[in-house]
Amino acid sequence: MTSRLNPYLSFRDNARDAITFYESVFGGELNISTFGDYQASQDPEEADKVMHAMLVSPHGLTLMASDTPNGMEYNPGNNISVSLSGDSADEAELRGYWDKLVDGGTVTMPLESAPWGDTFGMCVDKFGIAWLVNIAGAQQQ
Repeated sequence: MTSRLNPYLSFRDNARDAITFYESVFGGELNISTFGDYQASQDPEEADKVMHAMLVSPHGLTLMASDTPNGMEYNPGNNISVSLSGDSADEAELRGYWDKLVDGGTVTMPLESAPWGDTFGMCVDKFGIAWLVNIAGAQQQ
């Protein structure tokens, strides 16, 4: 897999409705994980919220989405991030991008091992753009 760059949309409690709508528009394969799937929130009200959704269309379009946790600020109009992802073969390249993006910016979540087995981090670059970097872990056979 080569590195990919795609939009990542944030919602407040309606990510599932939005991403299934986009699935009806673009078609493709949709995968949705909730905060409850990964015990990623201590707030029971967030168990069914979308932690991560990814839609990949048959024509190569990729769109990602999630619900913003209750404890995080949500500002409609500022609810898009750029997702940069690849697999372990791309790790050096992706870490290089990360290092450049955080230079003069703010790390909001360090680039480190995530509960789903990948290496993941979030930052805001010096221009105020939010970035998510995901390096896929080794796939189970």
